[in-house]
Amino acid sequence: MSNTIYPWQASAWQQLQLMRARLPHAILFHGAAGTGKAGFIEAFAQSLLCEDVRADGHACGRCASCGWFSQQNHPDYRRVRPEALEDEPPAEGEEGAESDGGKKTKSAKAPSKEIKIEQIRALADFMNISTHRQGLRVVVVYPAEALNMPASNALLKTLEEPPPGTVFLLSSNSLDRLLPTILSRCRKFALPMPDEAAALAWLKEQGLADADSWLREQGGAPLAALAQSETGNREDLEALLHCLAHPSVDGALRTAEKLSKAPLATLVSWTQRWLYDLFSYKLAGSIRYYPRYQKEIAVLAGKVHTANLLRAMKNANDRRAIADHPLSPKLFVEDLLLDYTSCCT
Repeated sequence: MSNTIYPWQASAWQQLQLMRARLPHAILFHGAAGTGKAGFIEAFAQSLLCEDVRADGHACGRCASCGWFSQQNHPDYRRVRPEALEDEPPAEGEEGAESDGGKKTKSAKAPSKEIKIEQIRALADFMNISTHRQGLRVVVVYPAEALNMPASNALLKTLEEPPPGTVFLLSSNSLDRLLPTILSRCRKFALPMPDEAAALAWLKEQGLADADSWLREQGGAPLAALAQSETGNREDLEALLHCLAHPSVDGALRTAEKLSKAPLATLVSWTQRWLYDLFSYKLAGSIRYYPRYQKEIAVLAGKVHTANLLRAMKNANDRRAIADHPLSPKLFVEDLLLDYTSCCT
């Protein structure tokens, strides 16, 4: 994983350095997916372990500690994340919960998208031995919302009685999916969404054509926009948007069949953005995410009842919470699209 500080994070990095004098035992970094939180946290973790930190707070990149860190074998560092992210880091260098998913392993059983209690318990030995050079030990956990309930409770016990000299760095795309007790044990640190100009400038530096459209469709998150563009096509997105633009029961069933193998959390996010545009157009005549569908959105906004639209938005939010654990992916997509159709026809 790249421990990169992006241009839009420079101010946040400076702000973070103010914590060094009285470092909390747990910091929870939060912000939108696809904006580079994971790389930011990795850079901070390396700097905490560095033996010759630069004046600007960055790791020196030359000491023995930095060498171990870059080779991913630092004795005083642990990274806890779901099995599904171990074979292949998130495509955008991000937390993974909103990405298009990692590779499937050769095993018939798909790797877990949860952080399990065994992974938290495995930290016990690590935290009970002396650090390698009498410095800090650092544990990074992401995405924190991937912690299942037993793992959350196990981590909570550790945060309540933190071992000396240990710093936990957690990352979250959505604070509302974390236990309030975990939130209360961490110092929260917001990481910014880049402004449009900075995001577009960075995407153009990466050589992305049609950067504005990709950026809008990913809600202004530049790393997510780049990752989505690198999948090579927009077939899933176009199929979904066509269905949403022309709602019908038959269309919903056909589209669900086609999209049953697509990443469900991503489908829900795309649907939520469409509903936001529909609601925004109905109230204020503006579109944020899908301006190329303005004609279709205008027609729908003129027909849909506000109460039905609000219900569709609430239902989509509820589905996002279970998108990583559906009983049947195909039925999940059918239910999502049929519910939308019933609200908009």
